[in-house]
Amino acid sequence: MANAIYNAVGRRKESVARVVISPGKGEIIINGKPFKDYICRESLAIVVTQALDLTDQRESYNVSVNVKGGGLSGQAGAIRLGIARALNEVSADFRSPLKAAGFLTRDSREVERKKYGQPGARKKFQFSKR
Repeated sequence: MANAIYNAVGRRKESVARVVISPGKGEIIINGKPFKDYICRESLAIVVTQALDLTDQRESYNVSVNVKGGGLSGQAGAIRLGIARALNEVSADFRSPLKAAGFLTRDSREVERKKYGQPGARKKFQFSKR
């Protein structure tokens, strides 16, 4: 188990993240780039590392992520879910804090489709009585 590799998939909005966790020094690589270069907003960088910080495993595991689809916010949420699921495989002790923080729950909200004859999903054209 010392050199085990753990895989998990995280999804959010239209994004899908394939996460691989292996014992290491705490490097996070997203699509071949260091995660600070890929995720440029500080708030999203915090989201990506939340699961690792909660379990105090930030310096213990290298994380390699392949993510596609959606925007940066959806990708950050997908990566967080993938990391949390992989940490759940590492040790059953991590499950209760991750679950209490809501990191193991898939956020199922998707963009509502646009309906024909309307300018958007919910918006209607202005009603004219005469």
